[in-house]
Amino acid sequence: MSRRVLFYVQHLLGIGHLKRAATLSRAVAAQGLTVTVVSGGLPVPGLDLGSARLEQLPATRATDLFFKELVDADNAPIDETWRTQRRNRLIGLYEDLNPHIVLLELFPFGRRQMRFELLPLLDRAIARRRRPKIVSSVRDVLVGQHKPERNEEMRALVERYFDHVLVHGDPAFIPFEATFPLARTIAEKIRHTGYVVDRSGRGPSNVGQGRDEVVVSAGGGAVGLDLLLTAIAARPLSGLRDRVWRILVGVNMPAADFERVRALAEPGIVVERGRSDFPALLTNATLSISQGGYNTVMEAIEAGVRSVVVPYAGGIETEQTLRIRELAQRTPLQVVDEVALKPAALADAVDRAMAAERPDNRALDTRGGETSARLLWQWASATGW
Repeated sequence: MSRRVLFYVQHLLGIGHLKRAATLSRAVAAQGLTVTVVSGGLPVPGLDLGSARLEQLPATRATDLFFKELVDADNAPIDETWRTQRRNRLIGLYEDLNPHIVLLELFPFGRRQMRFELLPLLDRAIARRRRPKIVSSVRDVLVGQHKPERNEEMRALVERYFDHVLVHGDPAFIPFEATFPLARTIAEKIRHTGYVVDRSGRGPSNVGQGRDEVVVSAGGGAVGLDLLLTAIAARPLSGLRDRVWRILVGVNMPAADFERVRALAEPGIVVERGRSDFPALLTNATLSISQGGYNTVMEAIEAGVRSVVVPYAGGIETEQTLRIRELAQRTPLQVVDEVALKPAALADAVDRAMAAERPDNRALDTRGGETSARLLWQWASATGW
């Protein structure tokens, strides 16, 4: 009998959470589990789930950098009627799937806004005679908490509902307790998996794609316009002015901003929407210029490409800054603070990166997908039904 996984993920601003969930889902499905990804964010074109199945909930997104207001797919504020309909849809999916594993991306270490549907789902799951294993899937670094009681709330939810916590990081690099101070109180439930890295864009059909180029990216694009514009202005100031610079505009960047970037493209600059073969572009590139998101940075390290990173630090975000600060002590990547982002500063970082050695892609454990899949298979098999 097939062992089934319900994998819930909610992205609100960028698409990094969903992209990592897709990479993880492919690995879990390859292990032989039947995976259903339940997504609560806006659809992302070209999402590669492999053999996993996608169930789309009524979508919501955040309207600001602080995640204080959520709107639906028509940009209307969500209300109790909307919440009730979505909660019923999620619980209905759970009942239909009858999964052996309920895997929640980030919760309870984030996505507090979604408690209206996740707590009823968890209550339903633990009340079942054939109880599924309940697992949290969380990145290496949490956003810093200004209210200490929130950490206690997270710990209490783990104790009440969760069997395991998969931390997708390398404890030799950043242990979970670095950003979750109560990690030791739930240590028996935590498993560090290594970093989850997308390798799907590599292969014979993509050999040579992006060869010797400078690849400039800003994740989903919701907050990356300044980086892309600055990179275009920095090109003639850098030692790589004669290389092709490929500017990748994320799917969440408005069309007007995309056209603004494209209008500045001179000969030698290619502007296009994000590509599914991004890992191959990095493998073949001379240099990567990017923000400091989990997926992009780990894919760059895996590719062994020289990198310039501008960590995003808007709103309540602290995770990119912390991760990149630690990485800069261990790898030759070059960092430009977001507040200091100017063409001359970026060009100087480009030249420093080219003068440094290529990063060692053995510096971190990047087997997170495979390790997570193996653990989930073991836990699903241990349900006994």
